[in-house]
Amino acid sequence: MNQQEQLTKGIDWIFVLLYAILVCTGILCIFMVEYNPDINWAASFISGKTEYSKQLIFAGVSAILAIFILLSDSKLYTAFANLLYLFGIFLMFLTFAIGKNVNGSRSWIPLGGGFNLQPAQLCTIFTSLALSKYLSMQDLDFTKVRSQIIAAAIALFPALISIMQNETGLAIVYFAFFIPMYREGLPGWILVVGFSFAFLVVATLIMEPNTLAIILTVIAAVSVYFLRKKIKRSKSLLAFIIGIWILCVGIQRFAVPYIFNDVFQCYQSTRIYAMVGKTYDCSQNRHAINREENNKSISKPDDYNVRQSKIAIGSGGLLGRGFLKGTQTRGKYVPEQQTDFVFTSLGEAFGFAGCSIFLMIYLFILYRIVRIAERQRSSFSRVYAYCVAGILLLHITINICMTIGLFPVVGIPLPLVSYGGSSLITFTILIFILIRLDADRQMVLR
Repeated sequence: MNQQEQLTKGIDWIFVLLYAILVCTGILCIFMVEYNPDINWAASFISGKTEYSKQLIFAGVSAILAIFILLSDSKLYTAFANLLYLFGIFLMFLTFAIGKNVNGSRSWIPLGGGFNLQPAQLCTIFTSLALSKYLSMQDLDFTKVRSQIIAAAIALFPALISIMQNETGLAIVYFAFFIPMYREGLPGWILVVGFSFAFLVVATLIMEPNTLAIILTVIAAVSVYFLRKKIKRSKSLLAFIIGIWILCVGIQRFAVPYIFNDVFQCYQSTRIYAMVGKTYDCSQNRHAINREENNKSISKPDDYNVRQSKIAIGSGGLLGRGFLKGTQTRGKYVPEQQTDFVFTSLGEAFGFAGCSIFLMIYLFILYRIVRIAERQRSSFSRVYAYCVAGILLLHITINICMTIGLFPVVGIPLPLVSYGGSSLITFTILIFILIRLDADRQMVLR
């Protein structure tokens, strides 16, 4: 009995309960989408033939893994952090040799029996451990640029491979690791520059090029006017303002068009333009020209998924249509509604009220993770906790915004809810390592 109490001591059972609620919600949402009144639902749950029955199996496997992690030693995660990171990178490169092409992305490794592994998703765990290991080094001075570059390289190298796999959605998730880096002392101006660049890109898509160039010029001129006294004392400030102006105009005039016409695929550019209410001309896209896609009717905004998603969520109203009464999701009008657009089934069935309660659970989980992070004695555990918070935050934000048209469709699953064994198992491992580390929060891990 004493040994059992020792193993379970310090475990955050409220966090475990929240995890279980989200997993059950996911199975319920998938069931609502696939429900067939002509089939015995109880028998279909154990048949292994429907996606909700498969998700139930994945949940069982995840539960076994969770128990195994809770019974493990926290020191294992620091000892093998770097090796696991290298193993994850190896798996990502392995997809180029034996990978399976799914929806244009060569990021899956077939395991047989219809099951596939997505290393890019699994590698978020290994990257979290490796970054935690690096940032918790006793002699590390994170105020130095060299240390910041190494940390950024650890975080973004898997993202680069993910882009090479044509899996841009998961590549975006790796930017979540700047959250723990910021907590550990990364200068705030780096985040400001990142957000400013994103704002400039959006402005470039929305506004006419000459108009935006004039606005940027006016902003530069106004800055020179108000800083004229400081500029008299230091000419370098004027050079800095002019340099920023040249950089912004260059990004607007050359960099953004190059990215959308020469780097992105036609469908990627189309989705991003559709997000801001614009139509992208695929005849300008190099990939489309090479594949002669411009001869097809692809100049129309590729927003069918999003339009159907908005209709489904909007039809739920305030209180929803009710359990198993959704016409859009049940009628298969929403593509990928078990995976990327699973939120639509929840919105149609339970309406704004149900979605609000659901999102409050996510919000409470994020709040609890931050609390867990700040009560750690070990910087390794603290950094890992913020890595988990960042990964979950980006997944939740991007997926929800994607379903309501505020973000382009990039194939990001909703944590613990979207269908998929690879996704569920990855998030389970990610979360329960945190719970295990928190149970040993009095230890100092390095």
